[in-house]
Amino acid sequence: MIETPKANRMHIALFGRTNAGKSSIINALINQELAVVSPKPGTTTDPVYKAMELLPLGPVVIIDTPGMDDDSTLGELRIEKALQVMDKTDLALVVVSATSQELVMEKEYIKLLKEKEVPAIVVVNKIDEKRRLNEEELKALGLPYVEVSALLKENIEVLKEHIIKYAPSDFEKESLLGDVVKKEELVLLVAPQDIQAPKGRLILPQVQVIRDLLDKSAVVVTVKDSELKTALKYLSASPALVITDSQVFKKVNEIIPKHVPLTSFSIIMAGYKGDLKSLIEGARYIESLKPGDKVLIAEGCTHHALKGDIAREKLPLWLKERAGGELIIEVKSGMEFPRDLTAYKLVLHCGACMFNRKQMMSRIREAKAQGVPITNYGTAIAYLNGILERTTEIFS
Repeated sequence: MIETPKANRMHIALFGRTNAGKSSIINALINQELAVVSPKPGTTTDPVYKAMELLPLGPVVIIDTPGMDDDSTLGELRIEKALQVMDKTDLALVVVSATSQELVMEKEYIKLLKEKEVPAIVVVNKIDEKRRLNEEELKALGLPYVEVSALLKENIEVLKEHIIKYAPSDFEKESLLGDVVKKEELVLLVAPQDIQAPKGRLILPQVQVIRDLLDKSAVVVTVKDSELKTALKYLSASPALVITDSQVFKKVNEIIPKHVPLTSFSIIMAGYKGDLKSLIEGARYIESLKPGDKVLIAEGCTHHALKGDIAREKLPLWLKERAGGELIIEVKSGMEFPRDLTAYKLVLHCGACMFNRKQMMSRIREAKAQGVPITNYGTAIAYLNGILERTTEIFS
């Protein structure tokens, strides 16, 4: 449980006004003094993430967000960060104080949560104090609600029951490869270990794919691209599937016989974390790029860019060659993702191995709503090499 990556945990976020008791509820839920609690409004200044185990759900990430009623200049930035959290939230707890006089603001961010298709529960806190809210006002919010006292730990078990009841069961797919690979089938992985590969380790998508294949009782053979031909000579039968790093698609495609299915780690992640059909459609828009067009390249993680960086050097070069001239390329990392995408002709996203599925699907939904095609590295590179159909047909 402790080693489960954050991207594979259910994300439960708390939203509400300053001093509604969000941090206190977290402490009561996990029976620890984890979050800093103070009667002074605005104690939580940035979203706070805590990976933990919440039985019987299992591994989760609890997110404590700043109060959304801070009207200072700094408060606007805090609110923006809280809104960004909504994009990755699998289940929202909207915390209101029983002492509140009205719920206008709560209705606003419940509306936002519904627009983002985030299931939510209203948590009415401070029932140990003199209350002002009545049952009709709470029912008008249109969400299930539970009344608690974080201070006295009253009804916390009832809150846990509500979380279990309303938590989405499909917050992530059960398997990266689905039923594409069967028991005891041979799968050949091509994992080049270039300067950007972490020393002594494989990158996360490679590790996750290997684990998924082992769980399926497949036979897994892993080689670098430089030893691929040698590996094929040693094999007495053709692999049922070859999975490669997208950056060596061209080389691997030329070596692997055409009757052997071929795909990439990035394309697998596209289906696992996002909507592969939409990303395939987005890749086809590469053909319509013209010199001067603006392209957004989005990375889920932040890292020090080295020579030959895929987002800052290789992809811009390949896109420029296809467009026949210079393009305006913008690279955004981590949580950076423009809310207005209409200036871009194409959004090119990484494999999203550091994102949960909700966050990636939110970005796909935003792009489609604004009429901007979106694809990911693997599908784009496959298209540029003329092998998009070959590398995605196993997922049809």
